[in-house]
Amino acid sequence: MNAPALPPHLLWTWIFVALLLAGLLLRAWLYARQIRHVARHRHQVPAAFATHVSAEQHARAAAYTIDKTWLALLEAAWNAALVVGWTLLGGLDALNQWLLGWLGEGMGQQLALLAAFFAIGALLELPFAWWRTFRLEARYGFNQTSLGLWLTDGLKGALVAAVLGLPIAALILWLMDSAGPSWWLWAWLAWMAFNTTLLLAYPRWIAPLFNRFEPLDDGALRARVEALLQRCGFRSAGVYVMDGSRRSAHANAYFTGFGPAKRVVLFDTLLQRLGADAVEAVLAHELGHAHHRHVLKRLLWLGLGSGAALALLGWLSQQLWFYFGLGVTPTLTGSNAALALLLFGLVLPLPGVFVAPLLSRGSRRDEFQADDYAARHASADALGDALLTLYRDNASTLTPDPWFVRFFYTHPPAADRLARLRPEPSPA
Repeated sequence: MNAPALPPHLLWTWIFVALLLAGLLLRAWLYARQIRHVARHRHQVPAAFATHVSAEQHARAAAYTIDKTWLALLEAAWNAALVVGWTLLGGLDALNQWLLGWLGEGMGQQLALLAAFFAIGALLELPFAWWRTFRLEARYGFNQTSLGLWLTDGLKGALVAAVLGLPIAALILWLMDSAGPSWWLWAWLAWMAFNTTLLLAYPRWIAPLFNRFEPLDDGALRARVEALLQRCGFRSAGVYVMDGSRRSAHANAYFTGFGPAKRVVLFDTLLQRLGADAVEAVLAHELGHAHHRHVLKRLLWLGLGSGAALALLGWLSQQLWFYFGLGVTPTLTGSNAALALLLFGLVLPLPGVFVAPLLSRGSRRDEFQADDYAARHASADALGDALLTLYRDNASTLTPDPWFVRFFYTHPPAADRLARLRPEPSPA
């Protein structure tokens, strides 16, 4: 005698639970591997780094990596608990019913639901953010920010998110209720227009809300930079120095924007640690990202992924089992658009860890391409020296677990990058 089939909403509940648990267990296994692997190699500096990294610096990087990984593991468990709390334990349903009773049905209630959800979520994640900055980063000498500046940054971020997020959210909610079965296509077009505009606006108007950006004013270095830009045929909105030292002792550089808004940003801490040759090589690496159009390609991949996701949401939002299976009672008289968006946002990241190797591999490939470009247009040795300095001063582990690298490393490990930049001569 065949067992009766599970109702669709219960089947969906079991699928959801299975995805959540499988993802959490996989993350825990990978984090545990990273902790064990780094701890096992903490007392022996790899031969390729022996002349640049002391045993004390190597052990410090190992301890820093282990502490960061433990924090990431605790945060993953906490986030999984929050997902269960919002869904199966009724948190989102209770918040929605309370706001319905207070505001009634309509766009105001739906926007309030979105705003309340993200505000509560930010508050629940605040202890981890505080611990990361004022305990973990401070313990290893990286934190430079004050509590006041940290709180100001958080408030600014919330305000920017509200100013930018609420209008696009209102537009998508309106499209979900008014544009018919093809609403997701119009929402996708709006979403891509929003992201493209954001890429143009971020370097000029948003980033300066948090940091100061000054044009590179070192005369000799600026001349080298201008020569490099001319040699590479690169036109940009400029090369800027950012006051990263106000918040952290970490050093970095990045390329942002596209079209007329593209610019290269160097942290002031980077200029303090690297000589002119190394800075030129790091800049050439960032120009390599521009040459290979990595920002544009990522925007295109974002477009494909978000289009597929919105199409899937368009179907799921019409299925009652999608709501009931996640602990939410949809309204039968009004709109469930905000509920559908939030539930989808809670579910969508669950398969992320399983596709992470593919995404990370693509990112590491981009970094290799940028390194190769820098080696052709600057000095491979200087870039290698810069990487050695940055890995050492940023306390980046030189001995990561290979499986952890496959899943989570968006940049190649130090040994792989240096081996490519400085290949050993072939035996005669």
